[in-house]
Amino acid sequence: MLFCQISDTHIKANRKLAYRKVDTAGMLETCVAAVLRLKTKPDAVLITGDLVDMGTEAEYALLAQLLAPLSEVDKLPVYLIPGNHDEREALRRSFPDHAYLRQWQPFAQYAIDDYPVRIVALDTVVPGKGGGLLCAERLDWLDRTLAEVPAKPTVIIMHHPPFVTGIGHMDRVGLMGSDALEAVVARHPQVERLLCGHLHRSIQARFGGTVASTCPSPAHQIALDLGTPSPDNFVMEPPGYQLHWWNGKQLVSHTAVLGDFGGPSPFRAGGKLID
Repeated sequence: MLFCQISDTHIKANRKLAYRKVDTAGMLETCVAAVLRLKTKPDAVLITGDLVDMGTEAEYALLAQLLAPLSEVDKLPVYLIPGNHDEREALRRSFPDHAYLRQWQPFAQYAIDDYPVRIVALDTVVPGKGGGLLCAERLDWLDRTLAEVPAKPTVIIMHHPPFVTGIGHMDRVGLMGSDALEAVVARHPQVERLLCGHLHRSIQARFGGTVASTCPSPAHQIALDLGTPSPDNFVMEPPGYQLHWWNGKQLVSHTAVLGDFGGPSPFRAGGKLID
C-alpha cells in the first residue's frame, strides 16, 4: 500500500500570505494537483499538523476547500492531526465528517484499521504553546492501543518529532515526553515508522528500535542552520511531500519535490545509452 504524507500547510484565512511572503493556499493547491497526477495513487493521505496558521474556523473552511479534490476526484481518504498552530475543537467542528477525530477525548488521538498498515495518531498539542507534550494519559492510550493489535505493521503519526534535530530554535519548541514515548515504542516492534511534521524538512533518526522522520512542507521550509543557537528563519527551498510505500515487508519512504525541473528524460535511445 501507499501513504502520502503532507505536513505544515499553514493555511491563512482569505488566502492571506504567511509572513507577508508565502502563498500557503496556492502552494497546497499545487501539492494536491501533484498528488492527483501520480501514476500510482495513494491509498490514504496523512496530514501531520499545522494544518492552518491561527486555528480559526475560517482557515479550516479554506483548508477543507483546498483538500476537497483529493476525495472528490480520487476518493482518497484524508487523515488529519493537529499541530501547535491548530485548535483541536475548531478542527473537529470544521471537519464533522472526519469521525475519527472524535474517537477519544479530550485529545485528537485515533487508530485506523482499514489498511494492511495500521495508522495510530498521537496528539502532541499544548494549547497556546509552540512545543509539544506527550503526558502519561496520552502515552497510556498509545501503549494500550498498540497492544491491541501486536502483529499488524503500524505507523504512528504525530506533529512534533521525538528527537533533537540540531536546529536550535526548533529544538526549543520540541517534544516533552519523548523518552517515555521511546520506551513505549520499544515495547511494540510492529511500529514501522513515526511520521512527524513541525520541522518543514526531511529528517530521519533512529528511535525506539525503529525510525522517526519528518516531512517537508508544501510551502516554506525551516532554514537548515545547525548552529546553536540558530536564528528563527525560513527559506523558500523547493517544497515537497512524502510517499511511504509498504512492500509487504518494510516501509520505504520517498520525498517528492514540487516544481518544474524538466524531464523525465530517457537515458537511452534505440536501446543504447545516450553519450
